[in-house]
Amino acid sequence: MNENRVQHYPVVIVGGGQAGLSTSYHLTQQGIGHLVIEKNKAMHAWATQRWDNFCLVTPNWQCDLPGHPYDGPEPDGFMVKEQILAYLDGFRAKVDPPIREGVAVRRVTPRAEGGFHVSTTSGDISADHVVVASGGYHEPVVPRMAERLPPAIAQIHSAQYRNAGQLPEGAVLVVGSGQSGAQIAEDLHLAGRKVFLAVGNAPRCARFYRGRDVVTWLADMGYYDMPVEEHPLREGVRDNTNHYVTGRDGGRDIDLRKFAREGMELYGVLRDYDGAKLVFDTNLNAALDEADRTYNGINAAIDRHIAEKGIEAPPASRYEPVWQPAGERPTLDLAASGIAAIVWCIGFRPDFRWLDAPVFNGAGHPQHRRGVTASTGVYFIGLPWLHTWGSGRFGSVGRDAAHIVDHIAARLAGAGRESAA
Repeated sequence: MNENRVQHYPVVIVGGGQAGLSTSYHLTQQGIGHLVIEKNKAMHAWATQRWDNFCLVTPNWQCDLPGHPYDGPEPDGFMVKEQILAYLDGFRAKVDPPIREGVAVRRVTPRAEGGFHVSTTSGDISADHVVVASGGYHEPVVPRMAERLPPAIAQIHSAQYRNAGQLPEGAVLVVGSGQSGAQIAEDLHLAGRKVFLAVGNAPRCARFYRGRDVVTWLADMGYYDMPVEEHPLREGVRDNTNHYVTGRDGGRDIDLRKFAREGMELYGVLRDYDGAKLVFDTNLNAALDEADRTYNGINAAIDRHIAEKGIEAPPASRYEPVWQPAGERPTLDLAASGIAAIVWCIGFRPDFRWLDAPVFNGAGHPQHRRGVTASTGVYFIGLPWLHTWGSGRFGSVGRDAAHIVDHIAARLAGAGRESAA
């Protein structure tokens, strides 16, 4: 390979989602040359990995990508899928990034003379800095037990779910009760499908409390600006599951107990299939109780804030369970249940095997401080809790991108001074 023929960029951004384009925006603002590489199309995940009735769980006013704040008529509403795509299309048009779409990065390796060699499906390039903006949701998680289930049962991952009509007639088992699992279970429930839900340890929160959206209260209380270093769990908070709630139909709580009262069947964590029966943990009572404790705990924190600030608001309240399990059910006869389909909602694994840099821990997660790694020239953007709780949202990813670009600009300026000397 002749390095003289390889096109060089000061910065290469891997990933063309909102994080990558936010980085591109700030690089352009500072006049730093760069290239965005996207293996699909920019913002593709929002169009291809969300169900038809998907909507934001945070109010529209939190949508504040660089140079592109939400300016629609419903700042306290929740954009639905088509509106999200339109908002992101508008952002891309404003950024007008230098991007190569349909190009995958095969390998990034350090060069002996400094910087990086970037091998892609459309040829090789080099860069002084690499910003990894591909997120952390790469490989859908489906347990090996899925291979032993009867072939007649349709199985899909949450990233493939679109609507109830795509699944065969019959009951549906939703595995996982995080944001996707709880919302997909609700989507199927509202469509009139019989739903079995394997409940995990995800927490929940209220949609509205004491006259305002809970997100708005928490924003006023500084929760979304708390750096990971100040959180009681420190970096451990990055492993937390997000609270389940929905913005659907103007926003409301998701109460699994209410669904159960209406006919949804709740079980504990799915552990195995023995050839005839599904086997579950007996953790359902504990999981529901813990989710409610979190719900009431957040509301209590809001109560304290209201009292401390002397804010006029409707009176406080406390959630009381509307349904209790009659007892733990450790097994479910698969044939007798009528389950015709399973939707796996148990997350994704990161896959950064293409990046040859000593920046990962034993679980394959990058180690960094606000996106800046100990490996010179390697950065990450768009990960949950990159810096704050808001880092994975439209409202704060631009702030994280600005920080990284400032770091790159300072390094480039330092290299320029050294060259001049």
